[in-house]
Amino acid sequence: MAFNGTWKIDRNENYEKFMEAMGVGIMKRKLGAHDNLKMTIQQDGDKFTIKEASNFRNIDIEFVLGVTFEYSLADGTEVSGSWALEGNKLVGTFTRKDNGKVLKAYREIVGDELVQTYVYEGVESKRFFKRG
Repeated sequence: MAFNGTWKIDRNENYEKFMEAMGVGIMKRKLGAHDNLKMTIQQDGDKFTIKEASNFRNIDIEFVLGVTFEYSLADGTEVSGSWALEGNKLVGTFTRKDNGKVLKAYREIVGDELVQTYVYEGVESKRFFKRG
């Protein structure tokens, strides 16, 4: 339940390099680095409801831990995968539909921040969120 609440993006590390590895064009990378993302997370047992609001889109995502679902990233990339809870960390494993490559995502609470880590093709990026 530690994830529950509203989280606003505070800063990024290596996010543009990650987006480049994902094949996101330069204009979308520049915009994405300043997307003003806000997430509202609600956990009820194994079920998560996440509302994402940014400069680009507003979307509601619902998933159950361990159950595969379809998702479209902000740049339009289609993926399929699932989230699991490993200790205090959410671990997501998603496969791109266009090229079959794997995107790993991690969400964990570190101090008073929600840290979201992405790993794709050896490139790691972190996004740091503060409660808000």
